Amino acid sequence: MPDEHRLEEKFLSQEAERRISEKLDEVEEIEIDVQTDILKIVQGQADGVSVAGQGLVIQEGLRVQEIKLQTESIAINPFNAIFGQIELNQPVNATARIIVTEVDINHALTSDLIRTQMQNLQLDVDGDIVSFEPQEIQVFLPGDGKIECRGKVLLKEMGNTRPFAYTVILRLPNNLQSAMLESFNCTEGEGISIQLVTAFMHKVKELISLPYLKWEDIAFSIKDIKVEIGSLILLVETQVKQIPSSLTVLSP
Repeated sequence: MPDEHRLEEKFLSQEAERRISEKLDEVEEIEIDVQTDILKIVQGQADGVSVAGQGLVIQEGLRVQEIKLQTESIAINPFNAIFGQIELNQPVNATARIIVTEVDINHALTSDLIRTQMQNLQLDVDGDIVSFEPQEIQVFLPGDGKIECRGKVLLKEMGNTRPFAYTVILRLPNNLQSAMLESFNCTEGEGISIQLVTAFMHKVKELISLPYLKWEDIAFSIKDIKVEIGSLILLVETQVKQIPSSLTVLSP
C-alpha cells in the first residue's frame, strides 16, 4: 500500500514540476513532493507540498539561487489535482528558506521590473516631503552581517532637483530587527542633512517592520535575514490563497 501511495505522489509531483517549470523563465533544478494518496485526493486533501529548487529565474532579471519551501496540510481541487494542477480551495501557510547571491541581486536591480518599483520614493523630513529617484545602485555582501550599498540618486527637495552619490553600510549583527546604520557617506554632489539621513533610516526600519508584503494571492513576511559573504539567506513565512497563474512583480 505505501508503494501505491508513492506512485500517486510521484505522478502528481512530476506533473506539478513540469507545470511550474513551464512558468519559470529558467530553472536549473526543481523537485516538488506532493504528500497525499488517492483517497485524500478524492476528498480534496493533501498532507502538504514541499518544493526544493536551484537556479530559478522567476522573471527576466529576477533569479533565486536556492529555495526550500514546505506547506502545511492543504485543501485542493480534487479534479484538477488528478491532472497535476494544484488549485487551492482554502488558504495555506508555508515556510521557506531562500538564498539569493550578490550577483543576482545586482542583476535584478538593473531590471526594468525593479527600476519601475523604485521610482519616486518619498521621505518625510520634519514634515517636508523629499522624493528621490534611484539612478544606479550596487550591493556588496562582504560578510560579518554587513550590507554595503553604493549608488546615485536624483534628490528632489524644496522644488530643486540635484544629483547625489552615496555609500551606505547597514549591519545586521544578530537578526533582522537589530539592523542598524553603520555609515552613510556622500561621495558626489552636495552633502545632505542629518535629518534626511534619520528619515532614510526610519524608512528602512518601517519597511523591515511591515507585517507582510503581497505578491498576487501570496502574503509573505520576511522573518529573518542572514548575511554571508556573497549571499543573503532569507527565512520567510507565507500565506498562499492561490498558486499564482502568472508571475508578476512584487508590490508592497
